[in-house]
Amino acid sequence: MEIQQRPFHLVVFGASGFTGQFVTEEVAREQVSPGRSTRLPWAVAGRCRERLQRVLERAAMKLGRPTLPSEVGIIICDITNPASLDEMAKQAAVVLNCVGPYRFYGEPVVKACIENGASCIDICGEPQFLELMYWKYHEKAAEKGVYIIGSSGFDSIPADLGVIYTRNKMNGTLTAVESFLTLHAGPEGLCTHDGTWKSAVYGFADKSNLKKLRNESNLKPVPVVGPKLKRRWPVSYCRELNSYSIPFLGADVSVVKRTQRYLHENLEQSPVQYAAYITMGGITSIIKLMFAGLFLLFFVRFGIGRQLLVKFPWLFSFGYFSKQGPTQKQIDAASFTLTFFGQGYSQGLSPDKSKPNIRICTQVKGPEAAYVATPIAMVQAAMTLLNDASDLPKAGGVFTPGAAFCRTKLIERLNQHGIEFSVISSSEV
Repeated sequence: MEIQQRPFHLVVFGASGFTGQFVTEEVAREQVSPGRSTRLPWAVAGRCRERLQRVLERAAMKLGRPTLPSEVGIIICDITNPASLDEMAKQAAVVLNCVGPYRFYGEPVVKACIENGASCIDICGEPQFLELMYWKYHEKAAEKGVYIIGSSGFDSIPADLGVIYTRNKMNGTLTAVESFLTLHAGPEGLCTHDGTWKSAVYGFADKSNLKKLRNESNLKPVPVVGPKLKRRWPVSYCRELNSYSIPFLGADVSVVKRTQRYLHENLEQSPVQYAAYITMGGITSIIKLMFAGLFLLFFVRFGIGRQLLVKFPWLFSFGYFSKQGPTQKQIDAASFTLTFFGQGYSQGLSPDKSKPNIRICTQVKGPEAAYVATPIAMVQAAMTLLNDASDLPKAGGVFTPGAAFCRTKLIERLNQHGIEFSVISSSEV
């Protein structure tokens, strides 16, 4: 990557959007972090100079750095104007793309970055977009030597690197992992901005095309090592966490599976089976969520239904999503815990003929998921791209976070920034 020749190491595209403002703040923090030995020239990019200026002024006030707006470049560009995207990409070593839903707005940015030699990181949780970008652009990105790394926010760095961390900490061969996400809220509850809700609405509406894309890709199945991981019931009870859980419908499973395929095919590692769940506490929460899920699945089938879902997110999601997003109080009081239960075989034991004889439990803990953990994950992924170049896959390409960063210091960076990976227990059975 031509870092030195570019005016900006990082460019936050969509900096004035809801999530983009938090990413902007996080880059501003990184710019003055105590361990930094070199300058970090960076810029914000978007359609409206005044809005970008306001975001920088807000960040300056919040961080107590009055000179911040004068230290940051401003690039005016628009998703509907390819020439302006090219101009942005020419000035950046790494573009942090915060403009979603990515199924509508993501591809022009990927294209501009590849054509102009910039790497690109996004925080997309939309499997269809992520997988389509791989099929369309992996070879072109590799030719240019640039890295296009999707799902580098809360979707799906904790899950993807959590499975790799669990494998690295097991004294033997890890064959299967179940993860359970617990979202902790303060007295005012949890809320997410409706941008995430829109992505989910359009994703569910178009799931037949995702199926088609996977069928057409005609991939060889990844071998199953050890007993096949059984799926849990749609509502199941997790004794270890003393909580009910339902399948987690985000991008994590899709991303982890793609990483495991990459590690198996390129680094000859034993693939890990994976299933993801989210804990729901009591039965009341389960019932609320089931109703929200039923509304979503019914309404996404019709054009007018999708319009209603997008127009009234708060109503149809029972308050989980809103056009205003969470308050600062809600953000400050929230956190997440992602617990991994893994099983496998001690060294020298054959997975073909015996039962798994090692269990391991690990955790990734962090602050509020969408607007604190996501910016941290995204910015640290970008810093890893800039600083750990020799540990990245040799050629560029389109990668999952686990495929791109499995040999880098990203987990250490996250640990230092409040997203903590730890081993809870490990035992031979």
